[in-house]
Amino acid sequence: MLKRFLSFCFLLAAVLPSLAQQKTYCNPMDISYRYNFEQLNERISYRSGADPVIVNHKVGGKPGDYFLFVTISGGWWKSKNLVDWQYVVPDKWPMEDMCAPAALSVRDTLFLFQSTFEQRPIFYSTEPEKGKLKFYNRWLPRLPKDIGPWDPAIFHDDDTDRWYMYWGSSNVYPIFGAELDHRRRLTYLNPDPSKAYQPMFWLDPWQHGWERFGPNHSDPIKPFTEGAWMTKYNGKYYLQYGAPGTEYNVYANGTYVGKDPLGPFEYAPYNPIAYKPGGYATGTGHGNTFQDHFGNYWNTGTTWLGIVWGMERRIVMHPAGFDKDDQLYANTRFGDFPHRLPTQKWTSSNELFTGWMLLNYKKPVMASSTLDTLRAELTVDENPRTFWVPKQNKTGETLTTDLGREHDVRAVQVNYVDYKNTIFDSDSTVYTQFRLYASKDGKKWGKIADLTQEPKRDRACAYVELPAPVRARYVRYEHVYTAGPYVAINGFRVFGNGLGKAPATPARLTVTRQKDQRNADISWQKVPGAVGYNILWGIAKDKLYQTYQIWDDQPNQLELRALNVGVPYYFAIEAFNETGVSAVSEVIGAR
Repeated sequence: MLKRFLSFCFLLAAVLPSLAQQKTYCNPMDISYRYNFEQLNERISYRSGADPVIVNHKVGGKPGDYFLFVTISGGWWKSKNLVDWQYVVPDKWPMEDMCAPAALSVRDTLFLFQSTFEQRPIFYSTEPEKGKLKFYNRWLPRLPKDIGPWDPAIFHDDDTDRWYMYWGSSNVYPIFGAELDHRRRLTYLNPDPSKAYQPMFWLDPWQHGWERFGPNHSDPIKPFTEGAWMTKYNGKYYLQYGAPGTEYNVYANGTYVGKDPLGPFEYAPYNPIAYKPGGYATGTGHGNTFQDHFGNYWNTGTTWLGIVWGMERRIVMHPAGFDKDDQLYANTRFGDFPHRLPTQKWTSSNELFTGWMLLNYKKPVMASSTLDTLRAELTVDENPRTFWVPKQNKTGETLTTDLGREHDVRAVQVNYVDYKNTIFDSDSTVYTQFRLYASKDGKKWGKIADLTQEPKRDRACAYVELPAPVRARYVRYEHVYTAGPYVAINGFRVFGNGLGKAPATPARLTVTRQKDQRNADISWQKVPGAVGYNILWGIAKDKLYQTYQIWDDQPNQLELRALNVGVPYYFAIEAFNETGVSAVSEVIGAR
C-alpha cells in the first residue's frame, strides 16, 4: 500500500509543471472572452464570443501566426499553434466595435472589415501581431436601405487575382455577393450602388429540414441566414452560410457550390456541412473554413449559452476537409471532447480524437457550499445553461466529483458563466485561477494542476491537459480567483479513460423517413454500461459525416428533423462509455 501511495505521489509531482507544451484542445475554445458593453446601461454583465474567423496569415510565403477575430471583442487574438491565444489591442478600432468582421490574408497583408448598414472603412495591416491598423478604403459606398453589408466576408481568388465580397443576415433577404475593384481600393466594381450586388441564394426550409428554426428545427418562425464565407477547392467555389438561428442547438453551416465566384450556385445535397445538435457545446453555425500550417482544413462556429443574455455565446472549431468526391464536411463527432493538435497533414480527421472520454457525466459531486438552489450536480449534467454557485466568491471553495471508481484522468475543463456579475471591462483585474487535486480514496490528495503558477489571464472555458495520466477516483476543483461577486460554474468536465471495457455495439437500429421527408424516426436497443450513443448519418455508406449525440439516460429514440427532401440517407450507431467507443453498427439505408 505504501509503495502504491508513493508511486501515486511521484506521478503527481511529475504532472505538476502545468506549463508543459499543450498537445490537445477542447471546445468551447479556451480564449479570454471579452466582456460585452451592449447592455452596460441595463447593468447586464456577460462575456461572449461569436461569429469567429481564423486567418492563417503568411509572411513571405511562409507560415506565420493565426489570427482570430470575434464579434464585439475590441481587438483580436494571435496564436502559433491554434491553442495558445494571446489577445492583441489594436491601435485603432471602430467606436461601436466590430460585429462579425470579415478578415482575409493576401500576400503578407491582412484585410479587415466590419458589419455595417452605413459607410465604413476597410482596414489593413502588415503587422497584425502588433495591432497596427491602417485605412485601406475610408468609405465603401452606402448600399440601399437594409441591404448591408452585414456579416461580410472578403474573398480573393488567387488564380484570377479578382476580389469579391459576400454578406447577409436576415430572414427576409438572401446571401448577397459583389465583385470588388482592387484598382479603386476594393470598392464595389459597379459604381452604381443599386447594381453593385446580386443575390446568391435564399433559404429553403421547405426542402432543407436543417434550415428550419427553433430547437431541433421545431419552430415555424421564418429562419435566418447569415455568416457567409467563400472557399475555393479544386476549381469549385463553396459559398458557406449559417442557419437557422444562433440561439438553438441546431445552428449549423451549409454550402452552395458553383463554378464561378458569383454563381450560379447549386445547393449541396449533403448539407449541413457542420452540425452538432447534441452534447455540451451544441451549435456550429456562423464561422469560417481555413487551412492550418500543414494544409489541414478547419471549420469554426458559434455555440450558444444564453444564460445572462440571449446573445451570450462561445466559439468552437472542428476538423474539416474535402473528401475524394470534393464533398465539404466538418467532423463534429465527440466535438466537445479533447482532440489532438495536428503536427502534420492528417489522413483522416478522426485521427485527432484523443479517445479521452467524459468520466463524470451525472456522477456524484459535492460542494463546499451552495447558494440557494444552484447545486453542485448542475456542473456535471452536460447542460451549459445550468450551473453551481457557492455562497461566496472566496479562495478555498471546492467542487469534488466522484468518478465512481478509479480511472486514468487526462484533462479537466472548467466552464464559467457570469451569474449576477458586475464586470464590464476585461482589464487586468479579470483573470481566472484555480487548483486541481486528485485522490484514489478521497482522503489523501495530490495537486495535479495550479493556475496560480501561470501568467494571469481570463479563462471562461479553462481547459487543463495533464502531461501524464493520473489514476484517481476523485477530482477536486479548488477556487482561487475570478472577478466579480460570484463564482458560477456550468461545466466541471473530467476526461480520461476507465479501466473496464468499451460497450458493445448497439443492435436493432431502425430508421424510417416520415411522410415529410425532412424528418426521420430513429430507434435502437440500449447497451448495458453505455454512457451515450452517436447517431451517424450521411448521403453514402462511406460518408457518415453527421453526428447526433444522445445520452443513455435519454429515450432510445430520436426524431431527426435535419434531412433534405429527395435525398437518400445512410445511418449507423455507436455506443460509448468512460472506457471507450464501440464498433460502429452495420450501415442501413433510408429513403
